[in-house]
Amino acid sequence: MSLNVWLAFIVAALLISLSPGPGAISCMASGMRYGYRRTIANIIGMQLGIALQLLVVGVGLGALLAASTLAFELARGVGVAYLCFLGWQQFRARDNPVEIGSQSQPPGTIRTLVMQGFLVNASNPKATIFLLAVLPQFIDPRAPALPQYLICMATLTATDLLIMSAYALFAARVLRLLREPHHIRWMNRGFGSMFMLAAGFLALFRRA
Repeated sequence: MSLNVWLAFIVAALLISLSPGPGAISCMASGMRYGYRRTIANIIGMQLGIALQLLVVGVGLGALLAASTLAFELARGVGVAYLCFLGWQQFRARDNPVEIGSQSQPPGTIRTLVMQGFLVNASNPKATIFLLAVLPQFIDPRAPALPQYLICMATLTATDLLIMSAYALFAARVLRLLREPHHIRWMNRGFGSMFMLAAGFLALFRRA
């Protein structure tokens, strides 16, 4: 992969990460509830989801997903259901402030946040279709494919880590400022609504 192509992919990766979506909502919701340090687990899980998406596209399963109506609808149904589940959980979240660094968090939270981040990205067929449309533009068919896909994976992971960290830090700052129960309650409802809205957009998504 030439330097010019790689720089162009960096721009594309930044635009992909910056675009509002379930990942950004998940990072901000986790940042608000647990603070930035715990949200790193959520962000790591999201990168594992991205890696799976790239693997799916790289081995050709993405083409199957794009071509098969049944496979796409099943994947989309899973994604919509999971986003609705996250929205419902956010609606029911406690309205008392969570202390940053508190040891009173329920056990298994780190594992749960990693899995949540992974499933948010891994269960999104829209992302698979998008990567299937974008990646081939940066892959030279005359050169070995594996090194190029690994470069794309590392680049997309690095840019997404940066952007998602910014979202999480922003939410963690809001958490420190808005301490009243009614503030927390309305933020929970707001993020829950955004998860539901993301589920709605995914349900309405149509392939070109």
